Amino acid sequence: MAKRVEPRGEDSFEAGRISTAFESLSQRNTKPRKVIAEKLKELAEERKSFTGDDLWREVRRKGSRIGRATVFRSIEQLVAMEVLDRIDFSDGSHRFFVCGDRHHHHHLACIHCHRVVEFEYCLPGAVITSIGRQERFSIEDHALTLFGRCEDCK
Repeated sequence: MAKRVEPRGEDSFEAGRISTAFESLSQRNTKPRKVIAEKLKELAEERKSFTGDDLWREVRRKGSRIGRATVFRSIEQLVAMEVLDRIDFSDGSHRFFVCGDRHHHHHLACIHCHRVVEFEYCLPGAVITSIGRQERFSIEDHALTLFGRCEDCK
């Protein structure tokens, strides 16, 4: 049975990673970045996935005049820094998810409501190695997202 990753507390590892990532992106800790970081910390606490437009609307709702391009640029930088994971859906859409402490994990994604859940179960190493041998690949890493309908959308 897959182990579900549970929500974290306010002083979570994710919150620290978000702050550290933004600090490393620029010498200036600008107000727009602070607003984005605060919203991402909330999303991490709530374990909610989001689109770039979701995040942009939320930070604007908080009174920030931040530009859409700034939000999307920040998201892409955080994906590159592995603070956010990008989940691509077969309908062409994608959502972002603040993941935990970069421990090895995978995702379940609802094709109806786009809810994303982390889980820690993984294929046995021997299976991954066998697939690599069979297909003549040297497997260096892997990511697994299982798509279906969550309990609320069945």
